[in-house]
Amino acid sequence: MEKIAWDDKFNIGVDIIDKAHAKLFRIIHKLIDLSNDPSTTKRTCQEMLKYLETYSMAHFAEEETYMRSIHYSGYAQHKRSHDNFRDKTLVSLKKDLELSNYSLSAVQHLIGALQSWLAEHILKADQAIVKKVPRESYDFSSQAVLISKAVNRASQDLFLTEMKLINTDYKGENIGNAFYCHQTYDIEGGIQLRLLLGIEEPLFRRGLEKFYGKRSVKALAGRPPASEALLPVFRQFFGHMGKFFQSKAEHELDRKNLLDTDEFRTDFMKGYPCRMLFGSKSGYFIFCYRTRRVKNN
Repeated sequence: MEKIAWDDKFNIGVDIIDKAHAKLFRIIHKLIDLSNDPSTTKRTCQEMLKYLETYSMAHFAEEETYMRSIHYSGYAQHKRSHDNFRDKTLVSLKKDLELSNYSLSAVQHLIGALQSWLAEHILKADQAIVKKVPRESYDFSSQAVLISKAVNRASQDLFLTEMKLINTDYKGENIGNAFYCHQTYDIEGGIQLRLLLGIEEPLFRRGLEKFYGKRSVKALAGRPPASEALLPVFRQFFGHMGKFFQSKAEHELDRKNLLDTDEFRTDFMKGYPCRMLFGSKSGYFIFCYRTRRVKNN
């Protein structure tokens, strides 16, 4: 597994924080070395992961103390990022590891996700503490693996099928007859998140079966469902993803959120940094999002 090398670009200029970040990289690099050794025992990995978790939590507390001492305006959102990593990201990754009985692929998957999260968090969220990058540039793009898992969980719940991430740089290619919808969420810290979905018709009809039954959906064969019938499927999927992004705001979904193919392409061309294409046995799924800072009135 390739290591992300520590260098000056990760320094934020606060000695105690920079030293902790460098040590976190060294711990992860040690884990990478262990994962490449077939003789490494399960217990060794467990002990290293436990040490990494303990040290990272101590570092978060130290970093949060520093932010409070300088009255950093983005403290609440930054702490939320720490809490999300501790309570959701790390828990999910460790659960997958345990279910696999510490298989080599699962260990390497966890390490890769940890390394990517740490690098992205330092370069964006941590650099913002000392104003080295604009706050507006913060997004969730480093969490492609975690987003993929969240999409897959939602798909299994709604469509009863697994999703496979095909492309992380979807460019708007046609996926056949499909239904489209968008939704906007407010996230703590004055950030607004916009999601754009596209679901190929055969896959979407699996979702319809959950709400209306197979017999009712068969009656729709050869003709598109009415717009009102589309909303429950999209509403449930957006609900799953709203929880993932930790949005507490409730946004009603109605016909105005639905898009035809031309409207989807017009919206898509406005620019979405995250553009992911998934595939399943029943059809394709498009997941896009972008964020922006909302000015306070």
